[in-house]
Amino acid sequence: MSKKTTELKAEGFTVKSCMRNAVVAGPPTTGVFQERPAKSSFFRKCYNRGDLPVKVDFNKRGTGIAWKVDIEQLDYNHYLPLFFEGLCETDHPLELLALQGIHDMLECGGFKILPVIPHLIQHICNALNTKKEKVMCNTMKVLQHLVQSADNVGEALVPYFRRILPVFNLFKNKRNKLGDNTDYSQQNIADLIEETLMMLERYGGADAFANIKYMIPTYQSCMKN
Repeated sequence: MSKKTTELKAEGFTVKSCMRNAVVAGPPTTGVFQERPAKSSFFRKCYNRGDLPVKVDFNKRGTGIAWKVDIEQLDYNHYLPLFFEGLCETDHPLELLALQGIHDMLECGGFKILPVIPHLIQHICNALNTKKEKVMCNTMKVLQHLVQSADNVGEALVPYFRRILPVFNLFKNKRNKLGDNTDYSQQNIADLIEETLMMLERYGGADAFANIKYMIPTYQSCMKN
């Protein structure tokens, strides 16, 4: 055998040798909390065409919206789902127009709101499934207003809990870490989820708690307190 042949040295089965020779890769990230880009909405297209019945209003109180028509004369079957589709928008002024438009319509809609509920669900789910915390928080505040906006609206949402609540269950324990960049003006998403679930139960009627509990087993009823 040639003298140039490399000699093999064995260290035996020691902890030191195992640590030197074994490289263990960490588990891959699941991406479960990763934000998802929203598709271009019809709400944005209507804004670009100038077809929305609202506009940005600059006044002494700041930036708001001004309606071009009487809200009570709006066709809620068309415009309420349209504005709910805008919940996914984060660009200015689309976010402002969509959010304030929804709250104004819920404030004035009355009996017109209940028949439109089935047409709002997909837009609510789309907004929540972006997993953008700002969009999710806006959507949950809209849900809180929605259940209080008219009689029986809370009960009408119960059959859709299995579509709406999975993201709630995913983020219910996700609390932002406090640090130098913490925005203390923003409500923690976990607290907002709990608050929204309580509203859904309170206004959802007799079957609300069972349906929430099915999707979120750790939820405790607020009606027993």
